[in-house]
Amino acid sequence: MTDRRIGGVPWWELRFDAGGDPDPVSVAALLSGARAHGVTDLVVLAHGWNNDRVVADALYAAFFNLLTRQVRRAGPWAESLGLVGVHWPARRWPDEPAPDFEPAGAASPGPGPAGLAARAGADSVGRRRGTGRPRSAGLDDETRNVLRATFPAGAPALDRMAHLLRTSPTHARVRAFADELRQFAIVTDDGCDDDGDAVPTSPALTVAGRTVDGPAPAGPASALPGMLDVDPVTLYTRFLDELRRCHTPLDAAVGGAAGLVDPLRGIWYGAKEALRQLTYWQMKGRAGRIGRAGLGPVLTRLVTMAPSVRIHLVGHSFGARLVSFAADAAQPAAGGAVRPVRSLTLLQGAFSRFAFAPALPFDPVRSGALAGLPARIDGPVSVCFSTNDSALGVFYPLASLAAGDDAAATPALAERWGALGFHGATGVGARSLPLAATDHGGYRLEHRRVHNVNATAVVRRGGPPAGAHSDIVHPELTWLVLVAGGLVPPPAGA
Repeated sequence: MTDRRIGGVPWWELRFDAGGDPDPVSVAALLSGARAHGVTDLVVLAHGWNNDRVVADALYAAFFNLLTRQVRRAGPWAESLGLVGVHWPARRWPDEPAPDFEPAGAASPGPGPAGLAARAGADSVGRRRGTGRPRSAGLDDETRNVLRATFPAGAPALDRMAHLLRTSPTHARVRAFADELRQFAIVTDDGCDDDGDAVPTSPALTVAGRTVDGPAPAGPASALPGMLDVDPVTLYTRFLDELRRCHTPLDAAVGGAAGLVDPLRGIWYGAKEALRQLTYWQMKGRAGRIGRAGLGPVLTRLVTMAPSVRIHLVGHSFGARLVSFAADAAQPAAGGAVRPVRSLTLLQGAFSRFAFAPALPFDPVRSGALAGLPARIDGPVSVCFSTNDSALGVFYPLASLAAGDDAAATPALAERWGALGFHGATGVGARSLPLAATDHGGYRLEHRRVHNVNATAVVRRGGPPAGAHSDIVHPELTWLVLVAGGLVPPPAGA
């Protein structure tokens, strides 16, 4: 296979299907290539919930180009560094503004595969951003085809929902849409219970505080999001109100609040947003499965072949969940005591703020699904968060809205259903740190401990409704990855 590089550093792709099965060709290329290049440190980056192949490649090119420039300035560490971009099926809705991964003032991409990917991503962004175009209440053909390909089992329900969104809303049709939304959730269920990414702490399921065989079977409500049990008019109106509050461009005919004259005016916008959030919910379950059953075992194979390789995992959005479950699943080389993951950096992580907690504050008989993971990382865990991320601060909690919740209780919802990328990690004694400037130490990170890194001042670009959720290509963030992995000199006096 052709030697591929970003910033002069060898890089590889790892591709996984929806079930977590890796592409054997990409795995073989990584295993043989890492040995041939004498890689001692491998930085693995996983994209998030709405990246198609072109956008993901643009992310990897932009992020890794920043990182390699920094590591080369810092010393000889780049000579044995390797890079990996994880590709997993998490297709972007075509009506989403495409993420802009080009850092301010960045130079034009250079030649080679990385430069081509970056230019392709930039072209795609320029063609498809569409931030000023009003959002439609219907499912256009491109969006429906993308969703059908991503969730083939849900295709019949998608077709029926698309038909309903083209009609004038009535109470009967809104209820019919809710029925189809539930059916879609059932047939595409990826087993993701967002209640703190939680598992019971009963002795039968834990050993020394650690879950031994994954999340427990779901209860009577299965793993379906709580919003499916809410009155659909109430739920969809709530989503519509939040779209307005985030200044999302909508058709002028929608106007202001529905009011008493026509309580269903604009309701299809809210219904479509509920479908969008449900697909993201299902992606979260998929990300965890691919991490645990796919990437984790690949990393174990790698360190079995090359026990000296140190692995540094980085994930964005649901990719943060993917790499976290991979870190939990990766095992030391045979006979070794040290786990292979030497740092874990989560950028705008789209999973529960309580995922690492030994006990949930609202339900102490359960723990986070990844409770104890930080102590199993042979290095620091860094959780970057930004309050400019409205995808996680506003819409993410709404998918967990339960019947009977106060419609005005968004802060309370965020407390229970909040995401790592908006709040940081909770219930694990995390250290709070500001995001430091680049090209100097700036951090004294502790091994086997969580650090909540406030990136609000830097992660701030992005239009409605997602806000700054995808604004992750910054030298401050790549520098944090390098410091966390010990790939640059520690700060003076550390």
